[in-house]
Amino acid sequence: EADIKLGRISIGSPIARALIGKEAGDTAEVQAPGGIRRYEVINVRYE
Repeated sequence: EADIKLGRISIGSPIARALIGKEAGDTAEVQAPGGIRRYEVINVRYE
């Protein structure tokens, strides 16, 4: 679902679903096996 080394994530992955609709500067929270992870959106790019 993701290739972090290439900076890519699948649209169906939990992190992608949490990021939908977010803009630069927003934060997203994702429930991970080890607990909640928080991510800050730095940039949004669509290719």
